[in-house]
Amino acid sequence: KDFAFYHPGGSLGKRLILKVEDIMRRAAANPIVREDARVKDVLVKITNARSGSASVVNKYGTLMGIFTDGDLRRHLDGKVNIANKKIKDVMTKSPVTIKKDRLAAEAFQILRSKKIDEIPVVDAKGKPIGLLDVQDILKAGLV
Repeated sequence: KDFAFYHPGGSLGKRLILKVEDIMRRAAANPIVREDARVKDVLVKITNARSGSASVVNKYGTLMGIFTDGDLRRHLDGKVNIANKKIKDVMTKSPVTIKKDRLAAEAFQILRSKKIDEIPVVDAKGKPIGLLDVQDILKAGLV
């Protein structure tokens, strides 16, 4: 902690003090959609947020899944038009999540080990409060 205090600008110092909540995407940059939304509407929301994914919630606001550009590519096989499908039918169910008070360095290790680019940030009730993208970690100078 002393090292981090005296060297907060360096990447080692950042690894010791930078939290997920310090760099996560919030509000309009964190697209959240209901599980009954249509794929085409979700794509518009993701595009407007300049994000690579959307968190998918049930009617109570609890995270049920995530829809990423990877999910879109996997479903674009040319046989079925998914534009009008419900997002719950094409999302990744039970995604990896992280809490806002975890170190950003821990989040980076999770992203690397799971080979994913985005991770929803959830509160104690499992409701999404943010989104962390690997690009956010790179911009913060953590690696």
